[in-house]
Amino acid sequence: MNSAGNDYGLWGLAALNAIIFIGFAYSFFKPARLRDWRSFGAYSAFIVALFAEMYGFPLTIYLLSGWLGSRFPGVNLYGHEAGHLWWLMTGRHGNPHFGLLHMLSLVFIFGGFTLLSRAWHVLYHAQRRHGLATAGPYRHVRHPQYIGFVAIMFGFLLQWPTLLTLAMFPVLVAMYVRLAIAEEGESEKDFGQAWRDYAALTPRFIPRLSGAGAVGGR
Repeated sequence: MNSAGNDYGLWGLAALNAIIFIGFAYSFFKPARLRDWRSFGAYSAFIVALFAEMYGFPLTIYLLSGWLGSRFPGVNLYGHEAGHLWWLMTGRHGNPHFGLLHMLSLVFIFGGFTLLSRAWHVLYHAQRRHGLATAGPYRHVRHPQYIGFVAIMFGFLLQWPTLLTLAMFPVLVAMYVRLAIAEEGESEKDFGQAWRDYAALTPRFIPRLSGAGAVGGR
């Protein structure tokens, strides 16, 4: 592997970015229950794994170095741009940060954080009055907070895929689905028919194109 221009080993930068993105999510999500901490912890593990490879040690590049070196013999695999694997493997040139996938990744990341923020605001006030969260994003889907986490992680996969985060992503999505189903069981027990009416009108994860809203939300 060509080691000229090694852009890795920046563990301080890796830690700083992890702290920033985990801190952003914490400020928006504010986990309180054990289930909240599980979902937040899974997201945090993904972020740590991502930035450890982005700035610390490029494990994915190292494991794929033989194949990448033979296919892209003129590329400095230790350079930061090579870590944008979608950009590299499609034979693009120039700055990957201006590529379509990178721009799309920013949309998913920003949208995920925005959804987390709005969902938490609604959920916080619903919990204070011991009622159902049916306003804001909860008018369209029953679990916008989990959708937010998945959107952020998907955005980072578009930007900087690694073998570890690619393997983690479907596992974390499945975990969020299980958490959502368990949460719904508790909500039905607590709110009874009000929850069943809400669930009948509001999809779990994918909004209806018709724009139908939830019951009782303000």
